[in-house]
Amino acid sequence: MKRRFMFSVCIVVLLAQACVGFTLEPGIYQRLNGVILLLPLSVLAAFKLMSLLANTEGENQWVKVMVPSLFALIIVMTWQSVTNGYAISKILLPTPVDIFAAFWGNLPTLWSDFKQTFLKAVVSGYLIGCCAGFAVAAVAARSLFLQHCLLPLGNFVSAIPIIGIAPIMVMWFGFDWQSKAAVVVVMTFFPMFINTLSGLQSVDPLHKDLMNTYAANSLQVFLKSELPQAMPFIFNALKLNSTLALIGAIVAEFFGTPIVGMGFRISTEVGRMNMDMVWATIVVAALAGSVSYGLLALLEKMVLFWHPSMRATKHK
Repeated sequence: MKRRFMFSVCIVVLLAQACVGFTLEPGIYQRLNGVILLLPLSVLAAFKLMSLLANTEGENQWVKVMVPSLFALIIVMTWQSVTNGYAISKILLPTPVDIFAAFWGNLPTLWSDFKQTFLKAVVSGYLIGCCAGFAVAAVAARSLFLQHCLLPLGNFVSAIPIIGIAPIMVMWFGFDWQSKAAVVVVMTFFPMFINTLSGLQSVDPLHKDLMNTYAANSLQVFLKSELPQAMPFIFNALKLNSTLALIGAIVAEFFGTPIVGMGFRISTEVGRMNMDMVWATIVVAALAGSVSYGLLALLEKMVLFWHPSMRATKHK
């Protein structure tokens, strides 16, 4: 009974906040000082509701999805309530409703930007950079000379900011998506190389000795001993690169691009003070990065179901 009562109170408070944010006129917090108490109360109610859900007996997949979804919803509601309740200027921070309106009203433009930046520059650069990093690491694992040469170079290149690489790539490969893909290749190559090399070197020497005892050749040792042990490191690099690639492509578009692309859209609309469109583009980029990361995490669970770390996570 007490649990149901707390659920009801939390939901009522959150509905009240939604009413302030989505239905009442702007600036209500400035005119009615008493309403301002609703904001901290709604935040406390949100955390209490998420705590009740997270501690539900017999936790299942529904609860695991519900808690982060509710957390995201609370952020949006609080954002809407603050920006609408205080009548904050759209130039400083547009409301989620305004951002959604800009998103819905500019779907063809956003889709063209998504294709230019993500489907062309990010995907191609990501695949080339990750595959090249993996291949070079597989060779370097058997060559101390390559390790001594490439590891310092990787640290050096990783320290170079994107704004230093992007203009050079634009001069070399032109203003179209190829130069952005080149930036992505540079940003994703060394994380994949370093992680893969670390994974291949983490194999227990006893495992290699056992494989040699069974007269296994180098390829068999690599495929059946070294590669399985390195897979967690490889997936860590893949997930890390999924975000680095998108950031690199968008930033590179600030330094020269055709009249299409996420980076071009952000820089252009900022100059026009059209912040609704800027935030709509940011939302598209965030969704693309989140979906990419989520798909890679799901693939990791499917491929590494046998790994102790996956089994430990499953039984928690």
